[in-house]
Amino acid sequence: MFARTAKALVLALMIPTVAFASDGKPSAEVKAEIRSTLTEQGYEVRKIEKEDGLYEAYAIKDGKKLEIYMNDKMEIIRIKED
Repeated sequence: MFARTAKALVLALMIPTVAFASDGKPSAEVKAEIRSTLTEQGYEVRKIEKEDGLYEAYAIKDGKKLEIYMNDKMEIIRIKED
């Protein structure tokens, strides 16, 4: 019984760590897809990160610095002027 409880506790503690570890570093393929999608729309992409489950692209368009938030389907959720 103790071993099963200990194993469950270890797994429960690992879940947030795994989720946190993957946050902030999108794969090269995802970065390329985001860059391509936004470049086609006239954005000059400077940096791409992942935070709180969304991709954040830092870009410039029409002389304005922008933060573009995208979901996993590469849909723009919101744009924030920096």
